[in-house]
Amino acid sequence: MNTLALNIVTPNGSVYSTDQAELIVLQTEGGEMGIMAGHIPTVAPLKIGAVRATVNNKVNYIAVTEGFAEIRSTGVTVLVQTAEVSDAINIDRAQKSLRRAQERLEDDKREGVDYHRAERALHRAINRLDVAKYR
Repeated sequence: MNTLALNIVTPNGSVYSTDQAELIVLQTEGGEMGIMAGHIPTVAPLKIGAVRATVNNKVNYIAVTEGFAEIRSTGVTVLVQTAEVSDAINIDRAQKSLRRAQERLEDDKREGVDYHRAERALHRAINRLDVAKYR
């Protein structure tokens, strides 16, 4: 089977890299996108979600925030603000982030609460907890 490269990059450097991906699944703004070797070149905006990379018939899960994917016939580069491989997710920290975001959204009397930011924090925490299930 033909394989392709996957590199997930944040401002702090590469978080995940392989050159043996059989299938890569991304959560794009337009819906879920599966990529195999030979895919037509594309640039796709990503939403908060999981990147799934099948390598040697094993699926690896990586939690990512919004960003972009550059897709070429031989590989995919994912550019995001943050990314965490499922094994590296600190579940306690993610649960605390979830509770903090929920409290901010529920407290409509608080002045200066940025609800859009709190909603994004909530989605990021939920995504991290969902991806952590695949350790």
